[in-house]
Amino acid sequence: MLLDLFIPACWIIWAMIWFFASLGVKKSVRQEEPLSRLGNTIPIWIGAILLAVRPSWLGPLGLRIVPHDLISYGIGAALTVAGLLFAIWARYHLGRNWSGVITLKEDHALIRSGPYALVRHPIYSGLMLAIIGSAIARGNIAAALAIVAMLYAVLRRVRIEESWMSETFGSDYADYKASTPALIPFLV
Repeated sequence: MLLDLFIPACWIIWAMIWFFASLGVKKSVRQEEPLSRLGNTIPIWIGAILLAVRPSWLGPLGLRIVPHDLISYGIGAALTVAGLLFAIWARYHLGRNWSGVITLKEDHALIRSGPYALVRHPIYSGLMLAIIGSAIARGNIAAALAIVAMLYAVLRRVRIEESWMSETFGSDYADYKASTPALIPFLV
């Protein structure tokens, strides 16, 4: 029972860090359209609800597809913690040129240091890893559906940012993209 609280607690701690870190960000230069933001927010909430609801309340969606043992839970928990920590590190590396959505801030530049030297889109890559880890730890059909919904939203944001970065930075971004791998290459 106590293990069931660990992953939700990790996500709650991440959400609090994310919220407090977003206070005082610089004024927006470019805002994402409200419908586009809603198109990303709804799948995230659907996935979060599917991961948060007790399996017994989900009926057939609560059936397990990953064995319910300490090994699979440990792998899922480790991936969740690693992904969230990577996303937090990348967020803090950005300083005040950041927001919780693809809203690029004043002085936004092509960053090639810290986590950005290791992987393209480290915030989103960390979140993808955490989502997959949480679903593995949960191990049921609802968790598999949550992965699909949440990864759809994250990948949509990554693609929007990829096109914006390509338009804005041109050949510099093409060089960066060629030299810096994606954490999950087939997704970007």
